[in-house]
Amino acid sequence: MRILTVLVLALCAALAAPALAQTPVPGAQGPALSDKPHVLLITTQGEMLIELWPDKAPRTVDNFLAYVEAGLYDKTIFHRIIREFVIQGGGYDGKFQPIETFPAIPNEADPEVKNLRGTLSMARTNDPDSATSQFFINLLSNRDLDKVAGDPKRAGYAVFGRVVQGMRAVEAIARIPTTAYGDHQNVPAQPAMIIRAERVK
Repeated sequence: MRILTVLVLALCAALAAPALAQTPVPGAQGPALSDKPHVLLITTQGEMLIELWPDKAPRTVDNFLAYVEAGLYDKTIFHRIIREFVIQGGGYDGKFQPIETFPAIPNEADPEVKNLRGTLSMARTNDPDSATSQFFINLLSNRDLDKVAGDPKRAGYAVFGRVVQGMRAVEAIARIPTTAYGDHQNVPAQPAMIIRAERVK
């Protein structure tokens, strides 16, 4: 209970912080965006611009955009941080309560689309077709998460986009010390929140 109280108080303080602490929203002076859909994640550690790949994982991209457009990622946390592996979010609000989810989607992992540093993939259970809202960002190239053709034990994790701007924010989250909370391990000891997720293209 004490850990939860500290986290909630810290989240409130982070949300009240001046907007100047955030990195600028990508605009006309930034690099040109591709024709693919883009989502901006505004977090307590800065902003991340995500390029989505509907040509690689169409159902997965549609699913991610549905959560964005419904506002379900707003005020959710990165609840799992493993240094030199991944940061994971999209499943819990600031009080560590599960968010509303849509039906699970099929696993679109492709042996040719790798879990490289900076890519986004869908989190799931041991059932390959169980992904709903949770996603992770690869901190390194995690080849053990890739699908291996012909190997039913290596169904892989579906890669559906990448961070094109804002890896500093990703790395800032990755450096947060972690603790345990209930049955959860690797929980950040200070706020790592998605304040708002919005489609920008």
